[in-house]
Amino acid sequence: MDNFRLNFVVERNVPFIAGLLEPYANVSYLAAEEFTPATVKNADALIVRTRTHCDEALLAKSRCRFIGTATIGTDHIDTEWCDAHGITVINAPGCNAPAVAQYVFASIMQLANRPIEQYTIGIVGVGHVGSIVERWTRGLGMKVLICDPPRQRAEGGEAWSTLGEIAEKADIITFHTPLTREGEDATYHIANADFFASLRRSPIIINSARGAIVDTPALVEALDNGLVSEAVIDCWENEPDISRELLERAAIATPHVAGYSHDGKVRATQMILDAITTFFYLPRVNTSAATPKGIARIVRPLDVVESYNPLADTIALKNDPSAFETLRNNYRYRSEISEPTA
Repeated sequence: MDNFRLNFVVERNVPFIAGLLEPYANVSYLAAEEFTPATVKNADALIVRTRTHCDEALLAKSRCRFIGTATIGTDHIDTEWCDAHGITVINAPGCNAPAVAQYVFASIMQLANRPIEQYTIGIVGVGHVGSIVERWTRGLGMKVLICDPPRQRAEGGEAWSTLGEIAEKADIITFHTPLTREGEDATYHIANADFFASLRRSPIIINSARGAIVDTPALVEALDNGLVSEAVIDCWENEPDISRELLERAAIATPHVAGYSHDGKVRATQMILDAITTFFYLPRVNTSAATPKGIARIVRPLDVVESYNPLADTIALKNDPSAFETLRNNYRYRSEISEPTA
């Protein structure tokens, strides 16, 4: 294979990647809206984020064989169609998990009105992010309820709670599931009108997973009726055309930036670089950024508060909802929480 004949198309907002693949391929950098059948027709590979929808409409006449998404999720990619047409899809699972956990805890610290150890938190989805949230909450002395039916079936044990038990007992409910629309573990609108009606403690609801996990009109009504005390929303249905009603009512409202840490972005880009160079038998390519640090095993409330204040991002979005994409694309990546030193 003549490596110099490869054509890669990269979404221009993928960080820490510009100039790195040019020795081995012709590389084009496009905005998400510039990915069209014409611009990807001769592409051997795409590197994208969540704003680029990769499906038959985009790819039917392309020679693309590889899609790397520098994100944890793949719901913007028709993976079934890609599999059927010989296109390998690679994502970056866990890349931004510490940053999302930081967002969750920073939001809780802003809204808590009593000692943190007096709260019961329900964690729905205990994967990369949920596992960190669980570890940190236990370290802070909070009572923890975990709900993850696929893990429960695979691992067994008595540690698990149902969604109904979380609705009954939790003061804070935070969602960390992928978005799935079919099957026994479908998560589309898992937080719907019936779920909100079952709440017993007027909890704080946090969605930093996927927008469509939450039924937006149902959450707005639950806030208005006092079934939910506060909402923390980073992921929205119909982004960037987000619900103004939910934006107005949410205590913390951010433009899908919960995972936007410097280390998280480095991890994601490096994972995709490793995947694409392996796929095309190219030499390994490293980002120029420093190697990300490890994930903090424990956190302290003061360290969380000092590491990130989501209210500044909330004010910016509420002042100009139409700037959702601009705020997201020009976000200044924050530092993750460090391990306590004393």
